[in-house]
Amino acid sequence: MLRNAGYSTLLSGKWHVGNDSIAWPNQRGFDRFYGFINGASNYYDLGKYGKGPAVELVENNKRINLPPDKYLTDEITDHALGFLDEQSKSAKPFFLYLAYNAPHWPLQAPESDIAKYKGRYSIGWDSLRAERIERQKALGIADPKQAIAVRDKDVTPWDNVPYDEKLLWERKMEIYAAMVDRVDQNIGKLREKLKALRKDDNTLIVFISDNGAQGGYAGASPRRPQRNSGPAGTAGSYVYQDQPWAYVSNTPHLAYKNNMHEGGISAPFIAWFPKQIKGGQIVKGTGHLIDLAPTFYDLAKAAYPVTEKGVSINPLPGKSLVPVLTGKLGEVDRGGEPIFWERAGNRAVRKGKWKIVSTYPAYKWELYDLETDRGETTDVAAANPNVVDQLSADYFRWAEKTGVVDYEKIKPANPIGAPAERPNRRPPTF
Repeated sequence: MLRNAGYSTLLSGKWHVGNDSIAWPNQRGFDRFYGFINGASNYYDLGKYGKGPAVELVENNKRINLPPDKYLTDEITDHALGFLDEQSKSAKPFFLYLAYNAPHWPLQAPESDIAKYKGRYSIGWDSLRAERIERQKALGIADPKQAIAVRDKDVTPWDNVPYDEKLLWERKMEIYAAMVDRVDQNIGKLREKLKALRKDDNTLIVFISDNGAQGGYAGASPRRPQRNSGPAGTAGSYVYQDQPWAYVSNTPHLAYKNNMHEGGISAPFIAWFPKQIKGGQIVKGTGHLIDLAPTFYDLAKAAYPVTEKGVSINPLPGKSLVPVLTGKLGEVDRGGEPIFWERAGNRAVRKGKWKIVSTYPAYKWELYDLETDRGETTDVAAANPNVVDQLSADYFRWAEKTGVVDYEKIKPANPIGAPAERPNRRPPTF
């Protein structure tokens, strides 16, 4: 769409929407691509930590390897900046999809960044979560009147964790923080590049994550650590954040990635556009990933087609966020339409203040009033059967229209998150 509208289209980072080369970025509308095709990647070549497969990357349809002395987050940025330098020689506007994999497992980061956070997490996950809740309220991100998700009973109280294991847990979160820190540094490099090219005032930057933090513990396949040939954080390690720290990352929400409660599907959204957005505002309302494409097409004045090469095109879902971003509307106007989720048998529908959710394999619907209970502490389905009936009927109509497949027919033998993936709840050593 954007290339047809006269844009240079650039992607650096993670792809993960088609492994076959006929579905790689350069075959799907991107002029330039550097990154990895699968859903996760190591951040370093193994180097001195042993022999193993190289970090496989692709640049414009050619397979390459990550150089031994490079950190992947930096390489993703540096290639994006190179694309912008090259693109600036044309008169076209640009669309850059900068898809960092950090802080996705494995947790690996430069030691200089890890050192910044030494001791920061010694207070443990219980105190840190309480600290974050209060900070969110002070910033206006969390409504002080909102209910907070109940404590995860599967997370051992920090005071009950043995001292030597606490040190290992602290190290993991120090690495995680360092990975986020390095992303922040690289976004700073991107902004400096835009300023140098004199394109900073007329560029919209949207910062967003793909899902909530991942629960579970590193145990049986497919989440078994691939190696342990070096200290945590180095190329030789393969450690995870795991559920106790994911519980903090998802503050103040319930549950984790793969689940359709707020801890699984809520993500930050930050928009920066000096020419059109007044900064420093927190806007209430419900946005969805499906709103991004309409937003970009709206700004680019790109009309979505009714047909393409003689084939009828499905209507574009989602709503443009431009009226919200520019202050013309106070929140996203969905026109009364619900929004839907389904992944691995887990389902949800959101309409106004109401949200129904079910967790596989139990198909019973829960109902929450998110205006007062964002933490999803009180299931009010029994008191509001008509709401449940209406939203569940909406879900099944949507599922049929969009071709949602019955998960029972396609589920793997040992899906991630199943009990076999969490053989015990004690912190793993590494």
